[in-house]
Amino acid sequence: MSLDKIEQQGLVLLGCGKMGSAMLAGWLAQGLPATSVWVLDPFPSDWLKATGVHINSGTPPAPAIVLIAVKPQMMGDALPAMTALGNSATVFLSVAAGTPISMFEDVLGAQSPIIRAMPNTPAAVGRGITAIVGNAHATSDDMDMADGLLRAVGQVVRLDDEGQMDAVTAVSGSGPAYVFHLIETLAAAGEAEGLPADLALALAKATVGGAGQLAEDADEDPTQLRVNVTSPNGTTQAALDVLMNDTDGFPTLLRRAVKAAADRSKELGA
Repeated sequence: MSLDKIEQQGLVLLGCGKMGSAMLAGWLAQGLPATSVWVLDPFPSDWLKATGVHINSGTPPAPAIVLIAVKPQMMGDALPAMTALGNSATVFLSVAAGTPISMFEDVLGAQSPIIRAMPNTPAAVGRGITAIVGNAHATSDDMDMADGLLRAVGQVVRLDDEGQMDAVTAVSGSGPAYVFHLIETLAAAGEAEGLPADLALALAKATVGGAGQLAEDADEDPTQLRVNVTSPNGTTQAALDVLMNDTDGFPTLLRRAVKAAADRSKELGA
């Protein structure tokens, strides 16, 4: 990404918890000078203090971007401190779950360029995927700047409209928890079949991690990859007959789960 504008005008990071720290580490690794970053966080970590960024020392007069990474429940206390930067060219990029663009417009001013993003926790290891959407005042250059910053922790996709964000939240935002639960239950099933607990867990973790990497890297789609593993009337087919059951298998269960998450996201954003 081009860092020129951010280096010259500065970047403000509002909140530096796990997600904020992961992004900051990625930016610094890509060459963003620590002196171009201002962090506002009531409880700065020892790691943050050692980075050389400005910590709780105000903000530059006209930062290129303010990245809002505080928890939604802390938004009411943290965001008003940014109102002086609203209705200007400063871009506000939010990674706060369940917080609609309209709320930021109400607090920061309707003319503010605002971009809403939904990252997920694999960002902590540089393997995240983030969906972004901007308001009417976010220009293509603004979107490119946000895109470049977020690519420090993984892939970025752009949405057609904010209405898609609830489904994104349900699929990729909450999705890592579904995968972690798959690992838990796969390991437990292996243990039930006679494997030692530590061995069952090691097999489950490596299998899910490796299959995910293969799904991302392979030219074939996941359907073909599944077919490739499945011998007619073999062991995999026996398991898939259970998992792909239309009544109580993965298709029905995951549709229900994703819908529940999307519905809850809509409730939280209302």
